[in-house]
Amino acid sequence: MSNGDFGTELLARTLAGIDPDDSPLTHKSVIPSRTASFASWPNWVAGPVRDALVESGVRAPWTHQVIAAEHAWAGQHVVLSTGTASGKSLAYQVPILSRLLDDPRATALYLAPTKALGSDQLRSVSSLLAGRKEFMHLQPCAYDGDTEPAVRQWAREHSRWIFTNPDMLHIGILGSHGRWRQFMRGLQFIVVDECHHYRGVFGSHTALVLRRLLRIARAAGANPVVIGASATAGSPGAAMSRMIGADCVEITEDGSPHGARTVALWEPGFVPEITGEHGAPVRKQAGAEAARVLADLVLEGARTLCFVRSRRGVELTALSAKRILEEVDPALAPRVAAYRAGYLADDRRTLERDIADGKLLGVATTNALELGVDISGLDAIVVAGFPGTVASFWQQAGRAGRRGEGSLVVLIARDDPLDTYLVNHPEALLNKPVEATVTDPTNPYVLGPQLLCAAAELPLKDAEVDAFGARELLEDLARQGLIRHRKAGWYVAAGVDPHGAVDIRGGIGGQVMIVDETTAQLLGTVDTGRAMSTVHQGAVHIHRGESYVVDELDLDDGLALVHPEEPDWTTSARETTIVDITDVIETETHGPLTVALVRVDVTHQVVGYLRKLISGEVLDSVELDMPPQTLSTRAVMYTLTPEALEAVGVDSIRFPGALHAAEHAAIGLLPLVATCDRWDIGGLSTNLHPDTDLPTVFVYDGYPGGAGFADRGHEAFEIWIRATRDAVSGCGCETGCPSCVQSPKCGNGNEPLDKDGAIRVLNLILHELPVSAGVGRA
Repeated sequence: MSNGDFGTELLARTLAGIDPDDSPLTHKSVIPSRTASFASWPNWVAGPVRDALVESGVRAPWTHQVIAAEHAWAGQHVVLSTGTASGKSLAYQVPILSRLLDDPRATALYLAPTKALGSDQLRSVSSLLAGRKEFMHLQPCAYDGDTEPAVRQWAREHSRWIFTNPDMLHIGILGSHGRWRQFMRGLQFIVVDECHHYRGVFGSHTALVLRRLLRIARAAGANPVVIGASATAGSPGAAMSRMIGADCVEITEDGSPHGARTVALWEPGFVPEITGEHGAPVRKQAGAEAARVLADLVLEGARTLCFVRSRRGVELTALSAKRILEEVDPALAPRVAAYRAGYLADDRRTLERDIADGKLLGVATTNALELGVDISGLDAIVVAGFPGTVASFWQQAGRAGRRGEGSLVVLIARDDPLDTYLVNHPEALLNKPVEATVTDPTNPYVLGPQLLCAAAELPLKDAEVDAFGARELLEDLARQGLIRHRKAGWYVAAGVDPHGAVDIRGGIGGQVMIVDETTAQLLGTVDTGRAMSTVHQGAVHIHRGESYVVDELDLDDGLALVHPEEPDWTTSARETTIVDITDVIETETHGPLTVALVRVDVTHQVVGYLRKLISGEVLDSVELDMPPQTLSTRAVMYTLTPEALEAVGVDSIRFPGALHAAEHAAIGLLPLVATCDRWDIGGLSTNLHPDTDLPTVFVYDGYPGGAGFADRGHEAFEIWIRATRDAVSGCGCETGCPSCVQSPKCGNGNEPLDKDGAIRVLNLILHELPVSAGVGRA
């Protein structure tokens, strides 16, 4: 059997027994295999480094590894964006280890978005160096939240290669950089691994943390080179350049081999006996479908990873697959397991070994195994629900077929507009360039606190402030008494300690502690801005796979009290929203249509919540009385004239439902063009907005100052709206369902919604937009 036939045959066996007329398969294609392209070792590579790599099995490097390493060695910032398992780590290991051997004062820093990835890369380097006396003085070491205080002190004084994450870099290294003076003085290389994960507010904060690091290193006399690595990133050079504020060379031509890959897109059918909100049809759950597919693949002897979006979903998928196997072949049931964050480290390591050596055939996992753990030789990947970005999808798909063998990848759609669109428009997934990473380091809500941190580390020069265009922002901080301007620059005011006040992961406001009142155990925290919609009284809260129900939310004390409970229902908040336009950034008018990028104040008030069964069926609606909260952010907005709407058959009575349905669908499809999740954004539709006096729809970023998502929607407006129209019109339901116009986060309980009206609204927009290159009018 050829490589291409392997995945196709595996898919055929999985579909065996299903009536072809009811087949969930919407698309199948085979990505052909690729042969390796090798290069010679550069002359500058240190002999011990080359010998260690050859003995580890790397007889000759691939072309992309050498090209990236050459740029880094020559002192050029570089980002390598090639497929999963393409050996990107070698591209930075070679120049770093060669320089550390060549210069006894040289140091390096490795940055990963997760501790798991950092730990895995540290193990890889340590294994490479083990038993070689030439490397004994390098002492690579982790420096993160799990590192013991004594080890931290040792690392500062002795390690020449530190492995950390943006959070610890921000507060534990830059926040006390005086203790790192020797390390900073010798800093030669900074590795930014999996850089496509740095997006939105987190990415914007990380960009400024990196610039602070470069600033401190240069002040100490160093001039470090940044090496970025990403399995999948759109416009990686531009994205990395934006992060570090300097030009960066991109390498995207992949010289590594891979086997043929069969990709199958799968849309679960509707469940005839169940209805959701307002009688809408409900599709079979993606997790339940994934469990059946996982069980079928295990029965075929295929080593399979099944990616599920939530921790609870992982547990349920693994449990369901085991139950199916117990009925068919009980001996196989123990060879299926769940893997997710929250397990003890020893348990995770055991599971990883069992996956690697084939003891486990099937594993349901969160994106914890998307990166950070080197697993090879898998036969199949099941993705239960589009993971949010094309980048993540290919990262997960790349986990199979690492030995040059054929493999199968199955994407099972959730009951969601984006998932529905992708499985019915395969070109948008399989032929689409990976999304460009969206960041905005100039967001004043991000830049202001970061500049305070920078000034606390080293006084800010006027030229640095002007480079960011931040003089007005700093003057405002000065009026608040947080910073002072002197002849030598800007200094943080006495008594101000800014580092601890910055949540680089993007929290809003203060923090609410979530406490199990039966044990007094602190389960975690949630920022105040999200607490009212996520841990309100009666809400179901999931922590490490365990379910809790909230008994009380006290915003004054920053406390949410919960108790353990395993209800068979979930909750979703209902809220009212008011949007006020505060500034128009860009606007274009096309006949009756106006499209704009605007600054807005969004006022939310949670007024209740819905309880739903796991099947999607609504149990009841519960009222709440919560205080309103205002968010200043950015939005993409469009208006249409009433006359134009009526001309396409949407009369004034239908305005609210048609615009509301179009807004929901657009929110669901924005992740197609921007690296966001629908939970990162919000929206409002109204048949007469007081600031426009017209029917208006807003889609806004759910973060203070914006996160770049609305900007990206404005930039790619036609592509976004066309996909939205296609998703709604292509859905098989009659009047609207969660796969097209219903939203799980709707504050109005998904009413009113007019699916036919939404299609007419979206067609009207596309008709009025100018004809773009290669795309005619609808």
